[in-house]
Amino acid sequence: MIESKRFGSKKALIDIDETICFYTDKRIYELAEPNFENVAKINKLYDDGWHITYWTGRGESSKRDLRGLTLEQLNKWGCKFHDLITGYDPNGGPTKPNFDLVIDDKAKRIEEL
Repeated sequence: MIESKRFGSKKALIDIDETICFYTDKRIYELAEPNFENVAKINKLYDDGWHITYWTGRGESSKRDLRGLTLEQLNKWGCKFHDLITGYDPNGGPTKPNFDLVIDDKAKRIEEL
């Protein structure tokens, strides 16, 4: 297992839409098409001991609870992960913040893995 001296196992936040799944036309979550090559890249991190959290803005603007649909898709696509954070949680749990740009010294695009 890969370990960080500060936090235990290394942690990765992974976006879902346009990272491990894509859309032919409009972004209709039920019609998301998985990219199994990208899923395999994230699964390898999991197998190497990383703590994987998928996080998505799904539901943030519509205030729809899309956690069930998203969990079903991740499981159907064979995704290995520990946690899921969505854009809306009716129970007040953690949500993905709304943003237009991430600037971070640890950010990578899926193509870089």
